[in-house]
Amino acid sequence: MSYGNNIEGIQSHPLGGGGLIKIMDTTLRDGEQTTGVSFNETEKLSMARVFLNELKVDRIEVASARVSEGEYKGVRRITEWARANGYIDRVEVLGFVDNGTSIDWIVNAGAKVLNLLLKGSYKHVTEQLRRTPEEHLDDAKRNIRLAKEKGLTINVYLEDWSNGMRHSKDYVHFLMNGLKDEPINRFMLPDTLGILNPDETYDYCKDMVDTYPTLQFDFHGHNDYDLAIANVFHAIKAGVTCIHTTINGLGERAGNAPLSSVIATIKDHLKMQTNVDESKLNMVSKLVESFSGIRIPTNKPLIGEFVFTQCSGVHADGDSKSNLYFNDLLPERFGRERKYALGKTSGKANIKKNLEEIGINLDADSLKKVTERVIELSDKKNTVSSEDLPYIVSDVLRNQSIKQSIEMHNYSISKAYGLKPVASAAIKIKGKIYEDTSHGDGQYDAFMNVIKKIYKRLRKPLPRLIDYAVTIPPGGKTDAFVETVITWQGDNEFRTRGLDSDQTAAAIKATMKMLNIIEQKIK
Repeated sequence: MSYGNNIEGIQSHPLGGGGLIKIMDTTLRDGEQTTGVSFNETEKLSMARVFLNELKVDRIEVASARVSEGEYKGVRRITEWARANGYIDRVEVLGFVDNGTSIDWIVNAGAKVLNLLLKGSYKHVTEQLRRTPEEHLDDAKRNIRLAKEKGLTINVYLEDWSNGMRHSKDYVHFLMNGLKDEPINRFMLPDTLGILNPDETYDYCKDMVDTYPTLQFDFHGHNDYDLAIANVFHAIKAGVTCIHTTINGLGERAGNAPLSSVIATIKDHLKMQTNVDESKLNMVSKLVESFSGIRIPTNKPLIGEFVFTQCSGVHADGDSKSNLYFNDLLPERFGRERKYALGKTSGKANIKKNLEEIGINLDADSLKKVTERVIELSDKKNTVSSEDLPYIVSDVLRNQSIKQSIEMHNYSISKAYGLKPVASAAIKIKGKIYEDTSHGDGQYDAFMNVIKKIYKRLRKPLPRLIDYAVTIPPGGKTDAFVETVITWQGDNEFRTRGLDSDQTAAAIKATMKMLNIIEQKIK
């Protein structure tokens, strides 16, 4: 059999899908592959609970098997909660063709659903795996049989399926023909490298749906050409019944199809339904923004800070006269409100109630620590608004996971007109105090020069600072909290963050977290 190019034209036909489109959100798996993003156990559990309980997505993909011990513990916490609350069949884990190793990992982690990664293109199977199509099919069937014996529900990813359909369609059909009678619940069609355009997406998905009408198909789009939403639209028109998304479009390279835009497109343009509660989209987007450290662009459709803010006086006037500048994307649908320049400000509220309103549920100890942090930060500004809370929670939870071997004893930074800033600092490392003084091109640079001098004396390595980002919570004013996120390059790339009402103090806190992280690695 030839597995080379053989793409035929597909005639269009009426919309399929049955009226209800299912959503699988993969923020906790594929979204975590965003450069620099790593969720801890508490964050993963909090997000899983919100996605299923509040947002009401149909299923979530929470991890890849065999990644790390931390990933295993995170999955265990999610599955324990999901089992106790009736969601266990909606929690899915990516696994690999590895003679049952992934299957055992997933079973031991308490999950019930395996998303088995197969090769969906001839090039991938022959050049990456060095297997023939027949060998790969036999390997897949063997792992499917093992998973079934262990009581798992099985779905299958056809990795690089889009290239497979473009260059080796016969191979895709060979694989599908070999798998169509296996105990597989859903077949997942990923545009792994984000290469498709809407016409190709429609044709290739229609080919699958028409050739295998009794099977269930998902579409998994990437956004490399900024076409992910358009491709989702055409995949659904072709008859695909489940769409993969991430919150805020997180994901490798240019990311995945963002849930918020997918939901609006399905409802407003395709006139179809989902089970997702669109009124919770904004709340969940802000939660993921704070945990991921990836800022939502201010003009991001539906969830960006400014997309429901009218700045033009003409628009404001038109809105007061029969809502002339409204469209179907009413902000109230997504838990937002329409704003104008110099509009309303938010006020104080009870800490616990505000946390519940933004979908964060904390245990008693974490809530106590967040409350203490709010009180501490309140001493530095007049109020703490609800916009501040996700940043505070993220700061506290991440701080809990870092062993505090190094503490700031004291520091002083001075700046005078015409003179370089000078910093003096003393840090305590395992009970012993080290101090020095230095100057720099800025206040934080002066502080870092002190740290470099101390670490040079101690002959300890320091990672290289490669990015420095400063943000304030949406709606923040001149007294707003400052979140400083610093990206470091050591043995690998990692981020630390600090939260304070002063920018330099926030940067110093982020730096102290970095010192404690690398101290854990120094023996």
